[in-house]
Amino acid sequence: MEKKILERIIEIPEGIKVTKEGNVFKVIGPNGTVEKKLAYPGINMALNDKKIIVSTKKSSKKEKRLIGTFESHIKNIIQGVTVGYIYRLKVCSGHFPMKVTIEGKQVIISNFLGEKIPRKANILDDTKVQLTGDIITVESSDIEKAGQTAANLERATRITKRDRRVFQDGIYMLR
Repeated sequence: MEKKILERIIEIPEGIKVTKEGNVFKVIGPNGTVEKKLAYPGINMALNDKKIIVSTKKSSKKEKRLIGTFESHIKNIIQGVTVGYIYRLKVCSGHFPMKVTIEGKQVIISNFLGEKIPRKANILDDTKVQLTGDIITVESSDIEKAGQTAANLERATRITKRDRRVFQDGIYMLR
């Protein structure tokens, strides 16, 4: 029984430039540039006119999953360089007035639950963070960097050894 070749074709929209050097895809668009290394043995990725073709000769469950994963990564990158990704977080302080400031590549959280030492959260490269009132906006053309920066902010205000039903202070993502 002959196995058929499994392939997915991703259309590249107008105004987007895609280059491939080895296993690294570089996508340039109006909202920025994103580079991503996508490689796995047995999965071929080709760049034709206005299409990216992800294919494999072996169509086992693992290869099918990875082809879908690679397709999703490429679509996320294309959406990022055209529209971008925005995460909004809210600063919630009920017990002590928390002070949040942005200094270079770090967000400094002072007086969190009355602590004397300020907590710090890292801002990844190519990510813009703005603070307006009690709303923090994280913006980037790379979904992974924007998401990780937002997660760093949430994780910096994680509460331990206290009842979370009572102490609801922190920085939380808005829906």
